[in-house]
Amino acid sequence: MRGCKFTFFGSQTRKTPFIERHAALFSGMKRIMIIGSPGSGKSTLARQLGEYYDLPVFHMDREVTWLPGWVNRAKADKTSIIQRIIAGEAWVFEGGHSKSYAIRLARADLLIWLDFRLPVRLLRVLGRTWRDRGQARADLQDECPERLSMLPEFIWYIVSTRKSARRKQEQAIETAIRKTLHFKRTADLERWRSNLH
Repeated sequence: MRGCKFTFFGSQTRKTPFIERHAALFSGMKRIMIIGSPGSGKSTLARQLGEYYDLPVFHMDREVTWLPGWVNRAKADKTSIIQRIIAGEAWVFEGGHSKSYAIRLARADLLIWLDFRLPVRLLRVLGRTWRDRGQARADLQDECPERLSMLPEFIWYIVSTRKSARRKQEQAIETAIRKTLHFKRTADLERWRSNLH
């Protein structure tokens, strides 16, 4: 399956169908870290993995970044919350905050990188903002509703940081000392995800 890279303990890489290696890859996995730029589907994947493997799920935007009313949490508080989450014995933890990549990687059994093209992600962001306008998504605080008025600024953020964000994500997967999974095509992710049901 093109677009899926498997790295075991930072050495060997393989491009083989993920479905065929599904059981072996996740055997004994208790801590799964998911990264990717906005619109890549991190939250949805995290919920599905949490349900399938009976693991608690943590969303960076909900648990760490935002307070009710779209108030950005203080940096020191973000760090302490992240440390508390990753100290747990089991979790699926999705989200950005590249400054905490290193400490999350140190605890994660598996890193999943959703590395999809910008047009795909922008369409997803536009779609979910319209669909959920006036409501808070499951991966956000209850008092952080989607607002169309916030869309232009968010789109600019996604576009302007796409290269720097991807470099940091690439560095994370290159420095990971345990198993990694890299999806570049949405079709590959969907094919694998359908196998979870």
